[in-house]
Amino acid sequence: MARSLPPLNALRAFEAAGRHQSFSRAANELGVSHSAVSRHVRGLEDRLGAQLFRDLPRGVALTQAGARYLAALSPAFDHIAEASEVFAQRPTGQVIVDAEPLFASNWLIPRLGDFYQRYPEIELRLEASNTLADIARYEADLAIRFYHAGPPSDDLLLVSDAPLYPFAAPSLVPDPLPASKLLKLPLLRDRYEDTWKEWAIAAGYDVTPAGQSDWRLRATLAYAAALAGQGVLLTSADVTEGDVKAGRLVQCSDIGFRMGSYHLVAGEGVMRRGPVRIFRDWLLDQSAPLRSVSR
Repeated sequence: MARSLPPLNALRAFEAAGRHQSFSRAANELGVSHSAVSRHVRGLEDRLGAQLFRDLPRGVALTQAGARYLAALSPAFDHIAEASEVFAQRPTGQVIVDAEPLFASNWLIPRLGDFYQRYPEIELRLEASNTLADIARYEADLAIRFYHAGPPSDDLLLVSDAPLYPFAAPSLVPDPLPASKLLKLPLLRDRYEDTWKEWAIAAGYDVTPAGQSDWRLRATLAYAAALAGQGVLLTSADVTEGDVKAGRLVQCSDIGFRMGSYHLVAGEGVMRRGPVRIFRDWLLDQSAPLRSVSR
C-alpha cells in the first residue's frame, strides 16, 4: 500500500521552523527565503487541516498540535540523516566546544592530537570559560561544565565524576601525610563550597581545617599556586595526571570524596550534525576511565 506523505520540502520547512521557533532561522538553515518557509508551512497546515503555529507579536510559536507533530518528525529526520551518512564521505565542518579552563588545558588539550589525527577534516574550535556558553545563540555547539549537585537535566552526558584528592608540590609535601598533619598546612580553595571541611569529615575529622584560608582563587590560579608550592589543593586526578607524571605534583593522601561531576551540554539540534556526533563519541571514549572509577 502506497504511503500518503506530505511534500518533503514542506516537512523540512516545518521541522526546521519548529526547532528554531522561527521562520527566519529556518530559512537560513535551509538556504531558502522566509516566504518560502511560510508558504510550505501554510500548505502543510492546509493539507493536515490543523494549525501548527500561532503568530506572536515577534515571531511564531508551536501550537499543541504542532508540538506533537514536531516530536514525531524530528527523530524520523535524524534517523534518515544518520542512515544516509553511511554512504557519504567522512563528515567535514566546524565544531565549537566551550570547556572550563582547567579541564580544557590539563585534560582535553593534551588529547586533542589524537582527535586531529583521526579526523583531520573536522575543524575543532576550542574555547575556555567559567560560565555556560549561550548555546541557544550558537556561541558553542557543545560545552563541558562542572555541576556541583548533579546536572539540571538527565539528558546531559556524564564526562567525569572523578573524586577529589589533596595534591601539592613535592617541595611542600614530599610524601603522603596523615590527615591530622595535612590539615595544618596552607589549604587552597578554588570552589565556593567548603570542600576542605568535607574532606576533613571524610578523613574522620569533624572540624574546620586549621590551614584553610578565608579567600578563594579561581581554579586555574589555585592550581598554579599549588604548583608553586604555596598550598595544598583539592582537585581530581583527571586534571592533575600530567603534572603528577612529570613530578610537579604529588597526591598527598588516599582519602578522597565526590562533590560533583563534569557533563557535556549540547545545543538544540546540534547532534544532527555528523562532526558534532563524532566529537561527542570521541570525548566519551577518551573519558571512559574517568567514569569507571565510580562504577
